[in-house]
Amino acid sequence: MRLAHQMAIENDWNSADAVEVTEFPHLGQKYMVMGVPKTMINEKVSVDGAMPEGPFVQQVLGAVGKA
Repeated sequence: MRLAHQMAIENDWNSADAVEVTEFPHLGQKYMVMGVPKTMINEKVSVDGAMPEGPFVQQVLGAVGKA
């Protein structure tokens, strides 16, 4: 999640939100959250757990068709 927020700070084309699934259980069910952190990219790519910056950026680029 930290990397997603850093990307959103650096570029106006990116945005990031953090959601507490105990307060919004319907979102936890919708995105099948089983652990944290869970990062959704454009609602089509899911990243579970912490990930180093390089692989995370590759996941983001792949999700937007730039990889």
